[in-house]
This record gives sequence, structure tokens and C-alpha cells, in this order.
Amino acid sequence: MNAEFFAAIEDIEREKGIPKAYMLEKINQALLAAFRKDNPEAADNVAIVVDEDKKKIDMFVQKTVVEEVTEGAIELTLDEAKRFSKRAALGDVINVPVETKKFGRIAAQAAKQVIIQGIREAERGMVFEEFTSKEHEILTGVVSRIDPRTGGALIKISSNSEFTEAMLAPNECIRGEVLTEGMRIKVYVVEVRRSTRGPQVLISRTHPGLVKRLFELEVPEIYDGTVSVMSIAREAGNRTKMAVWSNDPAVDPIGACVGPKGGRVASIVEELGGEKIDIIKYSEEPEAYIAAALSPSEVISVTLLDEGKSCRVVVPDTQLSLAIGKEGQNARLAAKLTGYKIDIKPESES
Repeated sequence: MNAEFFAAIEDIEREKGIPKAYMLEKINQALLAAFRKDNPEAADNVAIVVDEDKKKIDMFVQKTVVEEVTEGAIELTLDEAKRFSKRAALGDVINVPVETKKFGRIAAQAAKQVIIQGIREAERGMVFEEFTSKEHEILTGVVSRIDPRTGGALIKISSNSEFTEAMLAPNECIRGEVLTEGMRIKVYVVEVRRSTRGPQVLISRTHPGLVKRLFELEVPEIYDGTVSVMSIAREAGNRTKMAVWSNDPAVDPIGACVGPKGGRVASIVEELGGEKIDIIKYSEEPEAYIAAALSPSEVISVTLLDEGKSCRVVVPDTQLSLAIGKEGQNARLAAKLTGYKIDIKPESES
């Protein structure tokens, strides 16, 4: 175990970020594993001494000095002990050096396996820690492969210096969006889990959080907290409704999100493949909030009902289909956004 060996450990620390102390611990485990393969009966009597200053790792078997040897693996005679220590006496415990070069092939293979496994575990741990810190954030990934059978996409994502691959499941892809290999896309990190194969990063393109984070990137007022996103209801690929509120009376929350000439919202719509985005002003008065949520339809009146969080909304006869939306989408998103069950009636019926 010479200076080159310690230099290799330092290289691993520089290149992979794995601490030297961790690697030395794994090397200790590897040497013990190798020794046990060839000498199982003396496995509990092994000592390993690491001297970083002298760049040395020494391995010893601790043997007891006896008059007559009955267990050769852990005992030795006084004459044998004198070879290692001139002051040896009966009953003393002597450190007998182990020549690691004499380990058998199987023992050496066991040691190698422990070190490789240690490096893998350390790398997985660093990847897990890095991506856990990115939960509920947006990362940019590159499509590395499309599964022709399911339509899912394997995405290579990176955070600082760490890389991993995550599967974008078919139900997490935006409907109608065509992904191709080599394409760069933004994904939302839903959760990071530990698994036997390493960290599993769950990503999505349909999660409402993706829209919120995209607006944070585009709108400085949201990023600095002047404008707050209060609620988001989304049907990915079709339409999103987002309620915003300004903490500064001088700042128009809708205008801040739309941007000069609609530039801010336009770039987000483009990122989402043309998905329509309705931005409405949040209100603490449920009636005003529900009326705004049903835009672009006009609303004549909103009446809160006694049974649970429900209400009756009256709209002009000509606006009924607009309020309900295609296949009920506008009303459905408004209900999801406000948390109210909405019963829409035309003015003539009310």
C-alpha cells in the first residue's frame, strides 16, 4: 500500500467528490473481506493501521504467545514471537504482519467488489442529496430515448455537477406534444425516492407546479414576492387557470404576469406547446373570486349555497356555453381553482 495508492484515493475525492475518509473506511472493509475469505478462523483477530503521513496501510493478525500451539490461526510459540518482538513473553498478544500480496484470487476479487460497491453507494448518495434539494423545482433535461411501446421518454437531467436519468411517464407528458431524441425540455421534479438501483427522480410536464415555476422564472414580481400565485388549475396540453394577487397596491398582478405586449406569458405558452393560460385576479370575497374564475364569460350574479362549498352562478343566455366551456372545461377548471362546486344557470331560467 504505497504512495500511489493514496494518490488514487485523492484523485477519487477530486473527481467524484467522495471523501478520502469514506474511501479509507471502504478499503478497511475490503481488506477484512479479503482476509476472511482465506482465513475465516482468524477473522476477529485482524487489525488495520492507516498512516496517512507515511502513506502506509498495514494489516496485522493479533496472535497470543503460548507454550503449545493448538490454534495456529490465532496462536504462536515464544520462538516464533521473538521474530516479531524480542521482548515477547508468554501470554503477550503479538501483531503479525499480513502480506496482502499473498491474498488468493477469490479474496482479491471480494476486496475489489467491496471497494466498487462503496464508490457506487457514495455516488448514489451524492446524487440523492443533490436532487432531493431540487424537489418541486424546474430542471432542464435532454431526451435521450423514446420508448416506442409506451411513448414514455428517458430524460437525462443535471443539477450542478450531478447527472441522472429519469423516466417521463406517458401520463406525465403534455397531450399532443411530440418529443424527439436530443430535444431539450423543462421538467418539474415531483419527488425523489431511494431505490435499490439508486435514486429515482419522479418528473412531470403536466404538474401545475411546472406552470408556477415557469412564471417565477419569467416574472420578476413573482420571484421577489411582490405578486403571489394563490391557486392553479390545469388540464395539461389544453388550458390552465391561475389566480394571482399583488401584495403592492401599485402593482397590477395580471399585467405583471402578462408582461409588455404579452411577452412573458407568450414564452410560457410556447414552452407548454400552445397551452392556453387564463390569469385572473384572486379575491378574498368568494363571489368575486368565482366570477373572475369563470372568465372569459360574463357573470350576472354568484349566490353561495348552504350545503358545503357550493354556489349558483347566473350568466347571460348568450354566455352559457362560454361559461361552461368545451366539454365543460371552463366550469371544471373554475371549480378546481376556487374549491367551490359551481352550478351555472342561464339568466332566463333563474
